[in-house]
Amino acid sequence: MRLKRWVIAFALMALVLPIAPACKPRASEEMAVIVRADSQGMLLTWFDDFGDFHVAQSVPDVPPSRREHVRVIDPSKADGTKDDRIFVADLRQAQPDGRFPIRITTRAEFEKLARANGQQAGPSVSSSATAPNPDVPVQEAPGGPANPQTPVIIYGAEWCQPCHQAAAYLKRKGVKVLEKDIEADPSAGREMRDKLARAGLRGGSIPVIDVRGRMLIGFSQTAVDRALGEAL
Repeated sequence: MRLKRWVIAFALMALVLPIAPACKPRASEEMAVIVRADSQGMLLTWFDDFGDFHVAQSVPDVPPSRREHVRVIDPSKADGTKDDRIFVADLRQAQPDGRFPIRITTRAEFEKLARANGQQAGPSVSSSATAPNPDVPVQEAPGGPANPQTPVIIYGAEWCQPCHQAAAYLKRKGVKVLEKDIEADPSAGREMRDKLARAGLRGGSIPVIDVRGRMLIGFSQTAVDRALGEAL
């Protein structure tokens, strides 16, 4: 009889006590970026021996000597793009599951690491120049007929000095410019990749400039003027 009363008491307690919810993964675990050797369409920001930044879209496009500290953005996810938290991967050696190790750091720390690396190597040509070289070769693909009212779209990033130089140059010429940050806005990164694919071009650096249908990779005053043509 006593055992029966205990069973009834425990049953009643189970009904009135709240059930503890299952542990949910943190947002960072749900949204964590995954990079493998065959990952495509990523935005991989690496810095060279002079501390200058470059962007690749796949692991093989990152020079082997520069794979230790690579910022990673997955354009399909917004995590790590709208706050100061960023993902930095070590692409030198994959883990047993095929993933490359990734750590969370801040944009400031990543840029500090690049500056420290550049200070050891000395200034580069691009960082010491006061103006862009108008004859720097760029990749380009032809577009359709130009409409003078269509803005020129610059796909770049906040830290990209040539991106800002390109925007300033176009604005001085009275050209309407639309700047899109591929790091802050993942949809801009997807849009840029789609345009490059349709043009038969492979990205590897920024800015990528859509001059009214003609795609340019890199900033050259000569190439921009040629793309604008009579529309200026």
